[in-house]
Amino acid sequence: MTKKIRIILADDHPVVRDGLKGMIASQQDLSVVGEAGNGEELLSLAGKVPADVALVDLRMPVLDGVSAIARLRECSPDLRVLVLTTYDTDADIRRAVEAGATGYVLKDAPREELFRAIRQTARGDSYLSPAVASRLVDRVRSPDHDELSAREVEVLTLVARGSANKEVARSLRLSEATVKSHLLHIFEKLGASDRTHAVMIAVQRGIIRLG
Repeated sequence: MTKKIRIILADDHPVVRDGLKGMIASQQDLSVVGEAGNGEELLSLAGKVPADVALVDLRMPVLDGVSAIARLRECSPDLRVLVLTTYDTDADIRRAVEAGATGYVLKDAPREELFRAIRQTARGDSYLSPAVASRLVDRVRSPDHDELSAREVEVLTLVARGSANKEVARSLRLSEATVKSHLLHIFEKLGASDRTHAVMIAVQRGIIRLG
């Protein structure tokens, strides 16, 4: 008899966990051995319940998914992590992978893709959802893939909040000329035509967040 892949579900929505359990139960080689509603619960469970794969959402209360993944790598290095989330910005993907995630799948993926991702992750092989992989390839191929500096992110964040150049300069204790220079560099790096376009691109990529 084939050994079952043991899975821990980590998502703060019980309905999502119930749906995943129902899907996974249809596969003879997959089994849910534990559930967690936040990152802290996931860490506690991982230390008590033998498992092969943790299916982890990124946005959870108490301790978010990325922080939990980083700590799992230290305390449960043999547990593979497959991110299952609705968030597909460049920043989210990069943070999850850097924290130690083995795979990354979006919640709107077909169930067969999810099963394939779980099995591949359990083997220790990296898995990226085709939609995520396509984003990364496009990002690398793009001529505007340079990262914004910390100061440029600060400038663009204030611009996104509606601040004029003079207000940005006052807030960051810069000259207006320096602010304009930062904005020109931001436009060039992001391939943006104006302030609004730059903000839109930065939000889409997860470089800044509104609200």
